[in-house]
Amino acid sequence: MAEQTQFEELARQLSAVGAVKRDMGRILPHDCPAGSAAVLTLLGRHGDMRMSKLAELLAVDMSVTSRHVAHVAARGWIERHPDPADKRSRILRLTPTGLEQLDELSRRTTHLLAERLADWTDEDVTELIRLMTRLRASFGDCRSAPLRLPEPVSHETTRTPAST
Repeated sequence: MAEQTQFEELARQLSAVGAVKRDMGRILPHDCPAGSAAVLTLLGRHGDMRMSKLAELLAVDMSVTSRHVAHVAARGWIERHPDPADKRSRILRLTPTGLEQLDELSRRTTHLLAERLADWTDEDVTELIRLMTRLRASFGDCRSAPLRLPEPVSHETTRTPAST
């Protein structure tokens, strides 16, 4: 098992991944902010779904999901159809224009990664993919798993009858 200092360094490196994500956000088209890109990506990956499922996958509140969905629907990237099983619900579906936008997002992301990792070997990229996949699997579905924090360490010394 890794040592405490290794886990501390890993935590620092994972925090720094935010800079990578911000850089990737800068390449998004001006009319497709990160939330909209996430909606398109999830619909592309998982197919048609209810808004409640999308909110779960995004791990955000339904009101935030509604704003993202309204944004992509206004651009014609998704359609909202009544759910045959529950007429109060809507099924979200990518449109052909949405698929084109998703393809553009993929092209931009792939280009940025290829540019930034140009000095990496194929083996390095494969190893990073393998380790990131393993890291995600180790955490499982973070949306539903309760966070288990260690018990706080008491810095008070307990007095025993012999020490009084």
